[in-house]
Amino acid sequence: MAVKRLGIIMAGVTGRMGTNQHLVRSILAIRDAGGVVLSDGTRVMPDPILIGRNADKVSALAQQYGVARWSTDLDKALLNPDDEIFFDAGTTQMRPELLEKAIKAGKHVYCEKPIATDLASAMKITKIANESGLKNGVVQDKLFLPGLLKLKMLRDSGFFGRMIAVRGEFGYWVFEGDWQTAQRPSWNYRSEDGGGMILDMVCHWRYVLDNLFGEVKSVSCVGARHIPARWDENGKKYDATADDAAYATFELEGDVIAHINMSWVTRVYRDDLVTFQVDGVNGSAVAGLTDCVIQPRQGTPRPVWNPDVKQPIDFYDTWQPVPDNQVYDNGFKVQWEMFIRHVMENAPYRYTLLEGAKGVQLVECALQSWKERRFVDVPKLKV
Repeated sequence: MAVKRLGIIMAGVTGRMGTNQHLVRSILAIRDAGGVVLSDGTRVMPDPILIGRNADKVSALAQQYGVARWSTDLDKALLNPDDEIFFDAGTTQMRPELLEKAIKAGKHVYCEKPIATDLASAMKITKIANESGLKNGVVQDKLFLPGLLKLKMLRDSGFFGRMIAVRGEFGYWVFEGDWQTAQRPSWNYRSEDGGGMILDMVCHWRYVLDNLFGEVKSVSCVGARHIPARWDENGKKYDATADDAAYATFELEGDVIAHINMSWVTRVYRDDLVTFQVDGVNGSAVAGLTDCVIQPRQGTPRPVWNPDVKQPIDFYDTWQPVPDNQVYDNGFKVQWEMFIRHVMENAPYRYTLLEGAKGVQLVECALQSWKERRFVDVPKLKV
C-alpha cells in the first residue's frame, strides 16, 4: 500500500485549542493511526511543522509530542514547496493576513473560526482564496459532536415532524483570576484584543443553526459585560472590556424560532456545558455534547398546572436516551481527515471559508442588533 507524505504548516498551536484538538487529537492521532486512507487505498501521512512566535514554547511542544520540525519563521516555512497546507489556530485579528500570505505562497488553507473580526475582511480573504484555485476550509467542529450528530439523525429520520423551536444553553463560570485561576486566556475578555462572547460563539451558532435546524434569516441579540474587571495570567488586574454574555433569538427558514443563551458568568445546572432542546410537532429532543434524549408525541405526559400541589410527574424520567449505535471519533480529527481528502483527491467538502464568513456576518448582525435594539435581517452572502 502506497504511503504519501503531506506537509502541514501549523501556526498558533501553542494555545490550548491548537495543542489539544488540532495537534494532539487530530494530526498526531491521524499519524498514529497510520494516516488518512484515500479512495485508491493510498495512505496520506501528515508531517507537521509547528510555527510559533515564542521559540521556547514551540520547541518544548515539538519535543513533548515527538514532532521533528518547528520554527519561529513563518515566511521561511511558507517558501518550502514540500509543505502544501497552511493551518492557523492563532488570534482572530491576525488570521486574514496570515491566510492571505499563505495563499500567495501557493498553500491550501484551513483555519479556526472566526476567520476574521469583521465581515469585510472575511469576504476579502474568501474571495482571494476562491480566485486562487487552492483548497480552503474552516473548522466547524460542533457539527461532529455525538450529541448533535444524533440530532441530525433524528431530523433526517423525520422524528420531529414539523420543527417548531430550538433552545440552546451554553456556558459556565470562568473565574475572574484573582483568588482562582481563570480557565480561559485573558484576551478573551478584552475587545481590543479580539475578545467577546458574541464574536467567539455566534459564529458557531451560525453553522449549527444553518446545518441542523434552518438557515438563519434574522437575529435579535443583547450582549452584556457582567464582570467589569478580571486578573490576567500574571495576576495583574485589567478592565474586561468585552461582552462576557449574550442572549440571542434567531428566526430560521421554515418558521423555526431559535433562542440561545451564552455566558461565561453562569453556573451550570443542566446535563452539559451546552444543551439544545429541539421541539417538533411529533416529538422533542435534548442533546448535549455526547448524549441525546427524546420524547415522542405518543410518550408525552399530560401535566396539569396546580401550584398548591407538589408536582407528581418526574419529567426527567419521561425521556428516552438515543443509544450509541456507532463509534464517534473526535470531531476535529474527523474534519481534518475530510479536508485532507479534499486536498489530496478533490473529495467533496462544503465547510469552506465562505461558511466561515457567514459566521462573521451573523456576528456583525448580532452586534448591530444589540446596538440598535432591534431584529436585524441576515441577507444571503455571495462572493
